[in-house]
Amino acid sequence: MRVPRNCNMLAMAAKSNKDRAIALAQEQGVGRARDFEAQGIPRMTLRRLVEEGALTQPSRGLYQLANAEHSAEHSLAEAAKAAPSGVVALLSALQFHELTTQTPHAVWMLMPSKAWAPTKPPVRLKIIRASGEALTAGIKHHRIDGVSVPITTPAKTVADCFKHRSKVGLDVALEALRDALRRKRATADEIWRCAVADRVATVMRPYLENLP
Repeated sequence: MRVPRNCNMLAMAAKSNKDRAIALAQEQGVGRARDFEAQGIPRMTLRRLVEEGALTQPSRGLYQLANAEHSAEHSLAEAAKAAPSGVVALLSALQFHELTTQTPHAVWMLMPSKAWAPTKPPVRLKIIRASGEALTAGIKHHRIDGVSVPITTPAKTVADCFKHRSKVGLDVALEALRDALRRKRATADEIWRCAVADRVATVMRPYLENLP
């Protein structure tokens, strides 16, 4: 029985879409639906790949390979994709930089005051609103499982902990300050500049001056 040519073309197009979708998921680690659509891959293809078990959908609009090996920081990659205007900060940044013994039960992020926040993210988020230099200063992007994740630097993370000491605890902020200096993750000058950006220089001055 001869298969109509247009059926063969449709099958080839579908295969091509599937291959490109899997390749994009491999490249990005966690991909948003709009990322696939920008490459001409329809959502129907994504749904079929989820049904076939090739992709998983950690939350609405996000896709990743079902058999991918994830790092310990994979939750940060998922958070960055779910909240693209956010920056990993505070307790989550402290853990990333190995400056705390705390294990946060959510991914802490700084976000612009009026930015949209996901209602059903793939991981639990703890969102702190910020603006100006308190939001934009001291950020470095790290590649985690194929995703470019913005994370506050050690110096900015320490300053943020003092700024939000009512949320993280002064003891955590002091531990972070001591460890950042002792382990040479940041200099006193770097921390001071971030303290100025966060407008907590007056609060931090006595602690910086009295550290051995």
